[in-house]
Amino acid sequence: MWKRANVLWALLAASSWAQAGETEDRHDILAVEAALCRAFEEADTKTLERHLDPGFTLVDSRGVVTDLAANLAEVASREPRYRVFRNQDQRIRLHGDAAIVTGVTHIEGDSQGQAFTADFRFTDTWIRYPDGWKLAASHASRLPAAP
Repeated sequence: MWKRANVLWALLAASSWAQAGETEDRHDILAVEAALCRAFEEADTKTLERHLDPGFTLVDSRGVVTDLAANLAEVASREPRYRVFRNQDQRIRLHGDAAIVTGVTHIEGDSQGQAFTADFRFTDTWIRYPDGWKLAASHASRLPAAP
């Protein structure tokens, strides 16, 4: 009887610990995603370098694939310049030391003197490193403008 109770208690404790770990992982990923959005608004390449995987790739809404260096250069050039860069409707699926986040990014800014506003459906792939989660790959598809 006591052995069964101890096994049951151990299973419940392990389940609670795993759920707490998943909650913390979800919180950490969302915090880093928010920091990355702010970095695009503020042209903060240091934050981008800290949270993007060295092998980072972006497939943009035109199907163009760019690497970390190209993305850092674009942000540093402030072309385009983002006034608003926000993620919403995020859903996270955890897979051990990897995670997939889907959602919508709303951006507003200026490019070559022209104002723009757009929404993009995104898929982000995250990898957990000893020093935290890093964004390894992102794909964005432009959503039709609201009528």
